[in-house]
Amino acid sequence: MSRLRKAGLGLGGLGLVLALAWALWPEPASVDLATVARAPMKVTISAEGITRVREPYAITAPITGTTTRSPVQVGDDVERGETVVAVIRPAEPALMDARSRLQAEAGVTEAEASVRLAEANVVRAESDLAHAENELARTRVLAERGTVPQRMVEDMEQAHVTARQALLAARSELDLHRASLARMQAQLLGPDAVQMPENGAESCCVRIVAPQTGTVLDVADPSARLVQAGAPLLSIGNIEDLEIELDLLSADAVRVPVGAPAEVERWGGDTVLQARVRRIEPAAFTRVSALGIEEQRVRLKLELLTLADERVGLGDRFRVHVRLILWEGDDILQLPQAALFRHDGGWAVFRVEDGRAVLTPVQIGRQSGGEVELLDGLDEGARVVMYPASTLDDGARVVERQG
Repeated sequence: MSRLRKAGLGLGGLGLVLALAWALWPEPASVDLATVARAPMKVTISAEGITRVREPYAITAPITGTTTRSPVQVGDDVERGETVVAVIRPAEPALMDARSRLQAEAGVTEAEASVRLAEANVVRAESDLAHAENELARTRVLAERGTVPQRMVEDMEQAHVTARQALLAARSELDLHRASLARMQAQLLGPDAVQMPENGAESCCVRIVAPQTGTVLDVADPSARLVQAGAPLLSIGNIEDLEIELDLLSADAVRVPVGAPAEVERWGGDTVLQARVRRIEPAAFTRVSALGIEEQRVRLKLELLTLADERVGLGDRFRVHVRLILWEGDDILQLPQAALFRHDGGWAVFRVEDGRAVLTPVQIGRQSGGEVELLDGLDEGARVVMYPASTLDDGARVVERQG
């Protein structure tokens, strides 16, 4: 065999080996990559909240009676001390049964007799006073003539004073019995017997005016109805003075300080409203979740900082989405949380260098919205593998997935 032929066979065998090696050589793994970068970062707690008017005025019935149809409706503006918001007619006397009526009639008869007796006593007291005045005048004349002693004059003066006081007492007793008679007669009056005053409804009814300038938030019942004293009628508040009420798990509430800023989203407008935590209630309450788990929750109240002109349309008891800001930074080195995995009791990522995945331990800090604060291990601009597979090894060839 010639040298040329041997060389050709050698080259052919080498090519076959190279082709077989190329066919069996593992291809680079296609992966998603992300870049370590600096950007603003916020650590937040999200919760659903309800808007409420601060310091609403709840108006209740001052007396038991019948309210007329509500003169105001929900959404009406009212002026303090001017707008009539409710009118109540005092309760009418109840109907009496036969026994109660007989007792009331007997009471009237008794009161009438007492009045007649008191009138007779007044007549007698007037007569006694007139007699005492005549006796006093006659005794004074006789005393001037020296016919009777001065002591008798003093006795007549005393008798005159006693008679005058007796007349006053008799007249007072007459007034007392007349009032008793009027009270007993009033018990006999039924609903149809009550006469309206000359001024009509203006005088018969209690007219309640708005205690504060604002907007009617709620009317218990706009129809005329019987109400008891203390029954709620309506509520009034300043719709521009809103606060937000929400509740958090107690474990989250302890992380929120009073004065923490907050952002209000999904309230219906295009802008993000600014708010601040005003109060955190010191006592938690128990609430059963949708999964049937008892949770200890804490109620928070936030004041809206955005002016009313910038949140037009937002009213009382509207649902909003609130993000409570626990911490924020403007220039924070961060990477996606999806690039991290556990390694030797810590955290690590696969950094991509020259087409190969390099296992790199890292130290992380705060987490927010899928991003993690990077404290050590990588520099800005480094490329890391997202969602690393368990089969990816240190030094493996990788290529960025396209599309």
